[in-house]
Amino acid sequence: MTADATPALVEDKHTAAGPRVRKSSAYPRYLAGKVAGAAVSLLAVLVTSFFLFRLIPGDPVKTMTGGRQVSAEQLAAYREEFGLDLPLWRQFTDYCGKALTGDFGTSYQFRAPVADKITEALPNTLLLTGTAFVLYTALGIFLGTRSAWRRGGLGDRINTGLALTLYSIPSFWLGLLLIIVLAVGVGPVPGMFPTGGMESGGEEGFAYVLDVAHHLALPVVTLVAVEYGQTLLVTRSALLDEMGSDYLTTARAKGLRDDLVRRRHAVPNALLPTVTLIFINLGRTVAGVILVETVFSWPGLGGLFYQALSVPDLPLVQGLFFVFAAAVIVMNTLADLVYPLLDPRVAR
Repeated sequence: MTADATPALVEDKHTAAGPRVRKSSAYPRYLAGKVAGAAVSLLAVLVTSFFLFRLIPGDPVKTMTGGRQVSAEQLAAYREEFGLDLPLWRQFTDYCGKALTGDFGTSYQFRAPVADKITEALPNTLLLTGTAFVLYTALGIFLGTRSAWRRGGLGDRINTGLALTLYSIPSFWLGLLLIIVLAVGVGPVPGMFPTGGMESGGEEGFAYVLDVAHHLALPVVTLVAVEYGQTLLVTRSALLDEMGSDYLTTARAKGLRDDLVRRRHAVPNALLPTVTLIFINLGRTVAGVILVETVFSWPGLGGLFYQALSVPDLPLVQGLFFVFAAAVIVMNTLADLVYPLLDPRVAR
């Protein structure tokens, strides 16, 4: 080997190493960008939550008095107690400073820390929306893959038509309909479920679990019926895009069964859009479903938000809005971080 060839080999070696170095640093840069974007979004939500709800008409202090005759001195004392007598810029700086430490202030109507009220209602929301999330995600993926694999058939047309119909129905309307038919009873159909609430009271042990499950049935059915169609349609569309790929033809040519080709090859590669939807829906499990919780009088974050809006209880509304938005932002960011693990090309 000549000396002249040595620099060329060294140059080629460095050139070959170059892409590997860039590839190894691609994911950290991708990660840093997504985390920074999430942090900026959270700050924007913090600012928005302060100013947005101050556009709601009405005086929170007068609402808290319940229409009673209250002197001007008492109203001034209430405003001073809750910091409403301060200039808007001072209220904003105090709010941001405390919110960054997890302190969202004191609720006007409950006279309790907002963080405590959120912590108290969060498990109830997670029980309702978490149960529904597991059911409608599994149902949507299962029916979506079968509809795509047998596209154009009777089952595909029925599944797609039913999913589109239920997805277009407002959740509160469907919830009211279920209450009328299955809780109150219509004609020969007796009322079989509670009209609202989370428990009847007085039950303990396993009887308490059954009582909660009895109250949980109608709101879960409402959420599953409305939400599974979105997962079904996204999964079906993504799988249809994959079905014309060459690697599926190769897998069939090797003699693999059709079901095996679908489970091992087609479905995993078509799950990227579905993963996005799953993480978005995970964020919504924390946010709860305000209308459904209100219709069924479920004591979760959604019902608490509705109560806070009626006052308006500004600290509670602001705190809940931030938690709702933060849950969605965090889950979207996690979805972005999972993408490169499913498809390394995303981070390049």
